[in-house]
Amino acid sequence: MSTEARSERAPVRLSPRTIVLYAIGSLGTGGYATLPGLVLTYFLTDNLGVAALAAGLIVTAAKIWDVLIDPLIGAASDRQLARTGSRRGFMVTGALALPFFFALTFAVPPSWGPVAGAISVLLAFLATATAFSLFQVPYVALPAELTGSYDERTRLLGWRVVVLTAAILLFGAGGPALRNAGDDPVQGYLLMGIASGIAIGIGMLIASGTADMAAKRTAAAPVTTADAAIPTADAAAAVASTWRHQYMSGFRALGRSQPFRALLGTFVLQALATGTMLAGAQYVATWVLRSEDAVTFVFVALVGPALLATPGWTVIARRVGKERAFAMATVLFTAAAASLVFAVWASGAWIYVSVAVAGVAYAGLQSLPMAMLPDVISHDERTSGAGQAGTFTGIWTAGETVGFALGATAVSLTLAATGYISTVAGATVEQPDAAVTGIVLSFSALPAVLMAGSLLTLRHYRLRRADIDTLEPFHA
Repeated sequence: MSTEARSERAPVRLSPRTIVLYAIGSLGTGGYATLPGLVLTYFLTDNLGVAALAAGLIVTAAKIWDVLIDPLIGAASDRQLARTGSRRGFMVTGALALPFFFALTFAVPPSWGPVAGAISVLLAFLATATAFSLFQVPYVALPAELTGSYDERTRLLGWRVVVLTAAILLFGAGGPALRNAGDDPVQGYLLMGIASGIAIGIGMLIASGTADMAAKRTAAAPVTTADAAIPTADAAAAVASTWRHQYMSGFRALGRSQPFRALLGTFVLQALATGTMLAGAQYVATWVLRSEDAVTFVFVALVGPALLATPGWTVIARRVGKERAFAMATVLFTAAAASLVFAVWASGAWIYVSVAVAGVAYAGLQSLPMAMLPDVISHDERTSGAGQAGTFTGIWTAGETVGFALGATAVSLTLAATGYISTVAGATVEQPDAAVTGIVLSFSALPAVLMAGSLLTLRHYRLRRADIDTLEPFHA
């Protein structure tokens, strides 16, 4: 290879400014993923008096809506990129709309009654989910366009997860703290919704600037002979496609990309596992640790180690490969979740130790698959043409949404099956032993089984460093 050719393919190191701006977006994604998953079901059952099964259906319905719109937003984001050269428009719209609807979700008072309250929360959360998807789908597509380097993507997503874990701590601990700051739980939830919504929107708005950086890098990227010969019919058709074509484009991406199927299947199972633990955390704090405020300590135990461990997973991935590091993190999380089963017989401070071990693994479970997704997109571009990153990330976000939605559903079904008693704000009840046991198992055994299952799908992921660095042209 000539010196000129080698220089064209030499990976360009991302600037600190690019990494910081992109990572700040996780202030928004972490807040949205954490706070509703942590407190929304509990808000419905223990503040508005909504039955556990109905509360689970409300959260699931909003997530189903996400699944329906994410592929459409992904294809529309690709069209916007083809038309304007940037994905920023959708990201800004989502960032501006989300704070208002997020606050409305937690503004419903118990005096409206369970039925009216449930309907109001559902409508507000549907709007919140739509605003978030407008940002999230193009946001996840950007790493594939910001750099073509295998290791730079790991670095970029590693720092993103540092901010993500900090956001999980901020919202997972700070949100309930705001809720409990005063004597009135109704005002507390409203304060939490307003403050959290504004913080989420600011993070999303700042990160939208990286869309223009990605557009400039893509425009400046050298085009190889192989790339020039690849027809981009799907990308061109997406500019004027129907909604049916947009859905079919996503299914075709799943059909033709074996690495994508393997990675997505793994990620969905793990989202289901972590979504189950997240939805159960507040119940564990209240009925196992016997303190509603204990959820703050649970999140400190989870996120503190995760913040410290994220750079370590980046180092491990550089040495052994992302896929092997991902498997190691999965095994560690499985073991930590399984150990929590013993809380059925003996609860206590030892629970925080198991959660901390899970936190070390959680850092890898967040950063590594997100660093692997741009590799999958780049691999597909060699055979199917560029301009379809939004299609992939639309399906990816929909899959993640399914996992988290079914996690909350699994918890609500467990609560309903074990006789959990719903109540309104200010009332005092005592839960039956069966309900407390169900809470523990949904926080431990079920996530452990799902995590173990994800190792089977991960075995089919076969992309390695050589598949990316030796074949993929790097953006200048």
